Amino acid sequence: MKYRAICENHLYSKAYKKGKKAVAPTIAVYVLPDYKKHVLMKANPEKKYLNRIGLTVGKKIGGAVERNRAKRIIRHAYRNIDTAYGVKTGNLIVIVAREAISGKKTNDVERELTRALKKLELI
Repeated sequence: MKYRAICENHLYSKAYKKGKKAVAPTIAVYVLPDYKKHVLMKANPEKKYLNRIGLTVGKKIGGAVERNRAKRIIRHAYRNIDTAYGVKTGNLIVIVAREAISGKKTNDVERELTRALKKLELI
């Protein structure tokens, strides 16, 4: 299943300023309730609430190849967690890659993302 992306910059800013935060060595997770969740639910054919996911990977991580690899790893880790535990819906979730993510495997990132989401009470 493909996840809804956060497309507006102001939503990233709101998540950073007003959202709850959990930090791990490889990632930082910001969560904010989505005020547009009812509109998105009506547009969804299954009539379910959805999470909107935003990924941020800065240039400190490395070149384009390293940044894209970090995004792939984070997406795969989130997908595994969502299928295994089921993440609570109706939120804006921004996941920021930190410098320690370079060279890490999916299992390492998945373990830290699980811990962060449990701390934020999404699992």
